[in-house]
Amino acid sequence: MPGLEDLYREIILDHYRSPRNRGELAPPAVRAEGHNPLCGDEIQVYLDVKDGIVTDIKIGGQGCSISQSSASMMSAAVKGKPIAEIRNLVRRFKNMMSIEEDDESTPPLDESKPLGDLEALRGVVKFPVRIKCATLAWNTLLDGLDQST
Repeated sequence: MPGLEDLYREIILDHYRSPRNRGELAPPAVRAEGHNPLCGDEIQVYLDVKDGIVTDIKIGGQGCSISQSSASMMSAAVKGKPIAEIRNLVRRFKNMMSIEEDDESTPPLDESKPLGDLEALRGVVKFPVRIKCATLAWNTLLDGLDQST
């Protein structure tokens, strides 16, 4: 579907050119870093978590358009959300990237909310070497959430 692929490409480029939530948060915000040594992508995620809700998030780093746009989309998708909902979203995103495998002990995914702009990254699965680019920010977010609890 060429029209849809063009739309998705534009969404990715928009988030790359005009990243959402770019910057840093001062301590006591949680800071997590992620690196992809294969391509040089770097991500920093800063989180303010109050009463189990990510009240603010900022993203730093440098890298390819996929890693940076994924970080931007992720930050917009999780800001103001409860940690449990964010963890569910991370699982949904990783499932979309074909890398998250659930087992019987894993609670069922809540897929009631649309993924929105994140759908634009669905095409990344056609390029397996780029999946790490798309998931770097998400793995870094999980590290930050683990630090916050």
